Amino acid sequence: MALQQPEKDHWSQKAYSTSASFVPELADIIVQWLNPQSDDLILDLGCGDGVLTAKLRNSCPSVTGVDASTNLVFAAKKAYSAIPGLSFHVQDCRYLDRWMNFQEGAYTKVFSNAALHWILRDTDTRKSVLENTYKVLKAGGTFAFEMGGAGNVAEVHTALISAVSHQGIEIEQARKLSPWFFPSNAIMKQLLEEVGFTIEKMELEYRPTRLSTEEHGGIGGWARLMGAQFLDGLDSEVKKEAAVKEVCELLKTVITHEEDGSMFLGYVRLRVLAKKPA
Repeated sequence: MALQQPEKDHWSQKAYSTSASFVPELADIIVQWLNPQSDDLILDLGCGDGVLTAKLRNSCPSVTGVDASTNLVFAAKKAYSAIPGLSFHVQDCRYLDRWMNFQEGAYTKVFSNAALHWILRDTDTRKSVLENTYKVLKAGGTFAFEMGGAGNVAEVHTALISAVSHQGIEIEQARKLSPWFFPSNAIMKQLLEEVGFTIEKMELEYRPTRLSTEEHGGIGGWARLMGAQFLDGLDSEVKKEAAVKEVCELLKTVITHEEDGSMFLGYVRLRVLAKKPA
């Protein structure tokens, strides 16, 4: 659920719940694919604030959540530390093999929701993330995940590139500021099979998603939170706020439903169920 970055922690539980509380609420399909059982040991990659991780614990004896955000892991521990069999750890998932608890064959299932498009952004570590995921699974284990797929949030992605370039950043550099990797089915299948996984099920779904109407939420809150890496490319708060304002103005009529004023972003979800051979 959260970006795996080692330097600056852009995430806070308050901002996440204000602008992206819909993320764990819309995970029913991938949780069904995961199909947690009473004997499962599950690792949640990019667990964020632990809301969904804790729900998984209701169906199995042990769930371990890892995330690079110290802020979100602190929130998860504060909310759910009293639940037996549930633990949370600060760990950049790009380097899972550096985690002190890393152990080959430790889990029956690995799960990830709305996190891998951040984790896999770095081309230098993309393959090793999947290799390490493969290693931590027991033989016959399941890897079930949902992430942004090709074309995900294309309207706001375009608007962010445009807005920061209008604040003095070259267009090529603006593109490089994007913190996301939104793969097609074909690329994801290739990456998984290269490290040994077999694909059992895969789908790409266009799922327009309603934005929060809370104060400090909406498209402005979304851009500040999810697009923080774009904004960090600018050298002053004035420029950052000008960029957010431009994003809001550009998208105002594009994403607004006239009948009630609600705003929707064009989410595209890539879901995959993969297996490590027995």
